[in-house]
Amino acid sequence: MLSVLVAHSYFLRFDQKQWQRAKPYPPLATLQVASALRQAGHSVAVFDAMLAQGVTDFDARLGTLAPQLILLYEDTFNFLSKMCLGKMRQAAFHMIAKACHTGARVIAAGPDASDAPEAYLAAGAELVLLGEGLSTLRTIIDRLAADPRAPASLLAEGLSGVAIRGTAAAQVIRGGALLPASRAPTLPAWDLIDVESYRAVWQRAHRYFSLNMAASRGCSFRCNWCAKPIWGNHYLQREAAEVAAEMAHLKRTFGPDHIWFADDVFGFRADWVTRFASAVDAAQGSIPFTIQTRADLLSVAMARALKAAGCREVWIGAESGSQRVLNAMNKGTTVEEILSARARLREAGIRVGFFIQLGYLDEQLADILATRTLLEAARPDDIGVSVSYPLPGTRFYELVKEQLQSKTHWQESDDLEMMFEGTYSTGFYHAVRDLLHDQVVIDEVGTGAEGAGAAARSLRQRWDALIADERRWRNAPAAHATARPAAMNEV
Repeated sequence: MLSVLVAHSYFLRFDQKQWQRAKPYPPLATLQVASALRQAGHSVAVFDAMLAQGVTDFDARLGTLAPQLILLYEDTFNFLSKMCLGKMRQAAFHMIAKACHTGARVIAAGPDASDAPEAYLAAGAELVLLGEGLSTLRTIIDRLAADPRAPASLLAEGLSGVAIRGTAAAQVIRGGALLPASRAPTLPAWDLIDVESYRAVWQRAHRYFSLNMAASRGCSFRCNWCAKPIWGNHYLQREAAEVAAEMAHLKRTFGPDHIWFADDVFGFRADWVTRFASAVDAAQGSIPFTIQTRADLLSVAMARALKAAGCREVWIGAESGSQRVLNAMNKGTTVEEILSARARLREAGIRVGFFIQLGYLDEQLADILATRTLLEAARPDDIGVSVSYPLPGTRFYELVKEQLQSKTHWQESDDLEMMFEGTYSTGFYHAVRDLLHDQVVIDEVGTGAEGAGAAARSLRQRWDALIADERRWRNAPAAHATARPAAMNEV
């Protein structure tokens, strides 16, 4: 039996936008791994960075427990962990160094570690799991339990999907099998964290309490900008009855008012959602929930099934109102599908949010205005706006990597800083973001409301001023022309 401290390095306080937003979720994948290790007979504790004051909290926990192994397993269901924010990487390196100083063995895993295993090994980790790493981890843990002093080379011998420190350089062995859905960890070790601290934050800021779940892992679609260091292009879906049983368990144990499904694509097929709805109803486990999905999956049957299952809100990766940009992204959806999805969800009585992405390669003013037109026509209930973010392993990254300078990651999620030479500079996209958000607010209030007409006129004037001055914000054409994807050049 090993004494293991399972940890992650996403400190909400290090991301001011998210701290002020006050919608923290427990580290789902981290807790699932902790649950699996405990079921295997090991002594397991968790350090949850989400609501911690800072890295000194980890230092204190480490000193108190003195574990044999530190498993730094980032929450792969947290989209902010997938972005590999700079402040979180710095925190991870501090935690690794501190653990090494105590003599503990250190294994690291997560999106950033998979993208840059050499950096984590240089920080002191003995092994880095590449991708999900659960199958590899099980073998390593068994070997370590048999011989806690075994060198990393022996722990990783014959395995794939792992990186170890070599005598001259890191040895990176790609590959590694994904655990099938039937063998993947299910119920997280909720008892190893302070769930009530999450409830307090939610209640204080929003007057309700939300918890998170995941019904699947991964996404089989191939958008050019979407990084997939954990599951690749695989989509592994759990049984509908199993997911319903977990929801019923959360309802009985913690009584949340809302569930956020962290899946990249929830449900996928209407028949799965229908089975889920029936199973939730039979277990008397229904809780209002929010999901994210794609416009081309939202048929009339899907919208109705989601409503029957208790879905309150759907977030769609709309990205752009320009078909030209969607094609260049290899998004695989059309503007017409986005509008149809919105209409079907409205008919079903489900709120809709759009994810919007500005600044993709060769996006021009006309494309941005097409996005404005999409929002005016669809009138989503909410939007989230970002700028194109190049991450290793993506087609998009390969197109712009020669333009990347010293900054390759945002430090916080509100940076919204262009890291390559797009059509416009960062300030222009900040202005567009604000205008798009204000458009949604005006639509929500309604043009007939007192003051709404004046607000709409003011918004139009701000758009006109930005458009009139847009050339001032343009980067030199030569800076990005050579990086245009073929789909853009062909239009």
